[in-house]
Amino acid sequence: MQRTRKLERVSSAFHVENFGCRAARADGEAVAERLRARGLVERGPSAADVVIVNTCSVTAEADRSARAFIRRTHRQNPDARILVTGCYAQRAPAELARMEGVAAVVGNSHKALSPEIAMDLAAGAAPSHFVSLGTLLHQGAEQAAPIWADDHFAHSFLEEAELVPGSQTRPNLKIQEGCGNRCTFCVIPQTRGRSRSLAADSVLAQVRSFVAAGGNELVLSGINLGRWGRDLPAAEGGTRSLAKLVRQIFAETSLPRLRLSSIEPMDWDADLQAVIRDHAGGRLARHAHLPLQSGSDAVLRRMHRRYRPWHYEKKVSELLDAFGPDLTLGADVMVGFPGETDQEFEETCRLIRDLPFGYLHVFPFSARPGTRGWAMHAETPVPPKVAAERHAALVTLGCDKTLVHRRRFLGRVLSAVTLNTSERLSAAGRTSALTDNFLPVEIAGVVEANRLTDVAITSIGADGALTACAAL
Repeated sequence: MQRTRKLERVSSAFHVENFGCRAARADGEAVAERLRARGLVERGPSAADVVIVNTCSVTAEADRSARAFIRRTHRQNPDARILVTGCYAQRAPAELARMEGVAAVVGNSHKALSPEIAMDLAAGAAPSHFVSLGTLLHQGAEQAAPIWADDHFAHSFLEEAELVPGSQTRPNLKIQEGCGNRCTFCVIPQTRGRSRSLAADSVLAQVRSFVAAGGNELVLSGINLGRWGRDLPAAEGGTRSLAKLVRQIFAETSLPRLRLSSIEPMDWDADLQAVIRDHAGGRLARHAHLPLQSGSDAVLRRMHRRYRPWHYEKKVSELLDAFGPDLTLGADVMVGFPGETDQEFEETCRLIRDLPFGYLHVFPFSARPGTRGWAMHAETPVPPKVAAERHAALVTLGCDKTLVHRRRFLGRVLSAVTLNTSERLSAAGRTSALTDNFLPVEIAGVVEANRLTDVAITSIGADGALTACAAL
């Protein structure tokens, strides 16, 4: 019986559809790697036996996108068994469990169980060998899918999957989960719980495994990455911190390049800046992403953010000193937060104009149930038309900043890693690559993915697209 079951699983196919941030994508990559290791093959959603929908819930639009994908997948592939996981699955599991085609809902609290549940679904079996540690919700609907979700987050880390440079040349290693900042607009504390860190030994084992598999660039990610280590027992020599972990990675592994994903402004502390000075432009990518959200003091206070505009400006100055002038600086910016006035919006625009951003991620405020922002939005909403106008204005400003930043590198030689290139681009004799300071480029010639190479920037298009050739 066991032998027959194994053969069934080997012939099964899966698809993982990721929504949301780098940390969420890291979860999805880990699930996919676990399934590949168990013999499942990866196919598109229309040909898969099990489809894992790794959801985001940071905005109402993210929720809508996930629901639309579930409906479309069920329509195109009615035999597929759909497993929904991620933040939306944690926030509103019963809502998803009642959707047609959904076979299981696994919240972030139980995400580590999702590969095994997916294996059973792919084989056509009910995941009955698991005792649901969460609440099995039917809510009066006989056909509701089983749910694994609670508020303990005891099974939230996916740390056993091996990281390899495959479909993602630069995979994300998620080393931190959850957040305790309690910003008024954010649902993350509800959907991912308190801050938790992956043990340093596990991080180092993952990095060594990635290097052994031939990997060249690895991205450290987390929901609140700068808080890594603060919940772990103190190590010999003092408390654990992200700066100490990065030094340990450089000292104890041969990883060619490490990139840090988004870190809150005040977590780029003096120790981390010292690490940057020692390694930026070599083994540490010259790229920093500092969430801004607003350039208005009053709005930041209403958001319950832990810095002010002058703090942010000072941190940018410190990072430019640590990384050097070739740093590419990025930020998230929100428009339309409840009560945002024209003057407060202009304060945000002024701050952005004054700082050397290489790119912006601009998004409108979205009221999330269960947050303080939900009630604030009910009391002092920004009209949708005004929010849309502000969004368009900041997108235009962000594009202008990107163009100015990228023009600085015309004629320069930069280190880059080659990426998986589309068939269209390969047919045109070009290769996608990303420089160490986060500039996407197209290299003349066809080069295999996962190669570190020096490139000379030769031209820039009106849209900011960079072209390059191999440096001599």
